[in-house]
Amino acid sequence: MLVEQMMNTNVLTLQPTHSIKDAIDLLRENKIRHLPITSEEGLVVGVLSDRDIKDATPSNLIENQQNDIYATPIEDIMTKNPLIGHPLDFVEEVATIFYDQKIGCLPIVSSGKLVGIVTETDLLYKYIELTGAHQPGSQIEVRVPNRPGILFEVSKVFHDHHSNVLSVLVYPDLQNDENKILVFRVKTMNPLGIIEDIRKEGFDVLWPNMPGMTN
Repeated sequence: MLVEQMMNTNVLTLQPTHSIKDAIDLLRENKIRHLPITSEEGLVVGVLSDRDIKDATPSNLIENQQNDIYATPIEDIMTKNPLIGHPLDFVEEVATIFYDQKIGCLPIVSSGKLVGIVTETDLLYKYIELTGAHQPGSQIEVRVPNRPGILFEVSKVFHDHHSNVLSVLVYPDLQNDENKILVFRVKTMNPLGIIEDIRKEGFDVLWPNMPGMTN
């Protein structure tokens, strides 16, 4: 999936000369946590988050606060020269940037102009959609040998049961490099028959593994 398919194109921005109070008001009114900061020409020159504002402003519990701090230009507290993405980047690549750089948002730029934004919340929602976790169903985790064609072998069981597979994830087996873990999200509320047949094929079902189930 490309970034342009999931980015938010309705992007609110401020300029570096706007005040901290301007930023607070905009964030609160729109219930957002991140703001790209652009120059008069529309170039991305910074990013401002609610965390930046919290770190820069005094606590409400402190007496004799310096109210003039809210008039401070946001260029004094924003993250300058932020990382940016492109609409044709893959979502997986963007997710890796979030993970490695520990950022909360990524402005999306095309031809030097801001065209969208992706936040960590956007990535979480997209993960939920892609895995089908928001739909009724069951999750089945299977330990299998790490060899070519193994996914096809396990998938035949779901085909025989006429079960609709919503998503498949593949994880490494941390206990044994010669295995891997397949995580199936299936559109059925009673997967016991599927689990039984997966085990008959010689595969180890890790979940569900409730009392009364045989391994």
